[in-house]
Amino acid sequence: MADALLSPAVAATMVVASGAVAGYSIHKLRKDDEPQKLPTMAVTAALVFAGQMINYTIPGTGSSGHMCGGMLLSALLGPQAGFLSMIVILAIQCLFFADGGLMALGANIWNMAFYGCFVGYYLIWRPIVSAANGDRAAQRLRIIIASVVGCVVTLQLGAFSVVLETSLSGITELPFGAFVALMQPIHLAIGLVEGLVTAAVLVFVYESRPELMRDVDAGALGGSKRSLKSVVIVLAVVAALVGGGLSLLASSNPDGLEWALFGNADAGYSENMGLDEEDFGVKSSLADAAGSVQEATSFLPDYSFAGSDSAAGTTVSGLVGSAMVAGVAVLICLAGGFFRKRKAGAK
Repeated sequence: MADALLSPAVAATMVVASGAVAGYSIHKLRKDDEPQKLPTMAVTAALVFAGQMINYTIPGTGSSGHMCGGMLLSALLGPQAGFLSMIVILAIQCLFFADGGLMALGANIWNMAFYGCFVGYYLIWRPIVSAANGDRAAQRLRIIIASVVGCVVTLQLGAFSVVLETSLSGITELPFGAFVALMQPIHLAIGLVEGLVTAAVLVFVYESRPELMRDVDAGALGGSKRSLKSVVIVLAVVAALVGGGLSLLASSNPDGLEWALFGNADAGYSENMGLDEEDFGVKSSLADAAGSVQEATSFLPDYSFAGSDSAAGTTVSGLVGSAMVAGVAVLICLAGGFFRKRKAGAK
């Protein structure tokens, strides 16, 4: 979401809501003693950052979508670590790549991270994959079903939250019913694609190192087929290839939110809400100040070199951004004392 879609009051409310969940997550993770989560958190956060750079075309609509990643992260790290990983990803995108508004960061965290990491995990992922059944094929099927259903449901919730937040912000150009009618179906299609991508990654992890996954019975596989190091290396290589290479093939169509707001008339599709991309939404001094901060901090705006259309800018953005996300995730974990083996006798 851009800052113009939110009033300062709604933006501040969402910052408080997302901050409260972040505080809860930090509190819970201080009791964690799974050090293998540290490299897994770094590499999966980098993979999600890279994956979010790729917009895939939704056929026949003039729109595109990209993954959110909350379900993937929570399935491997748990909801608390997954949520904090998403904060790192979204904050780095916002500050250094001018992707998403700074004033809207709290809302973007809530819409893209809270539902996938908490609602998706507790209401969909855990109930489905933890069903008592040691059969390998059945477990694999449960992972696929949980991934697809989880991504579809949580993206629907996130899309609906966007509609609510803009409505509460008093943007009169966006009739509630019409906005819902545009946002929900397009994000259903986007969620289906993300679900299949998420399932593919999680099935690979299940076949390679099942104990990395939350609530999944690893007994049917008889132990790990690959070492933790090899799995981390494979995921890191995939993140580099996706961010540095496949990102060049990203669709130029507007994403689901932009498509709903502005349409894609230039490509022969509907104008949808028909808003003016240069002049829409809420104007506020707070949004102006947030925009000034982003302008100063974003050294690769829109994932490209400033003032250049060179493809090299996209490649550099993917590689640098993925490395930054992984590094910041590790630093936060080390600073917070997360995922360390507690010494015997320590309280």
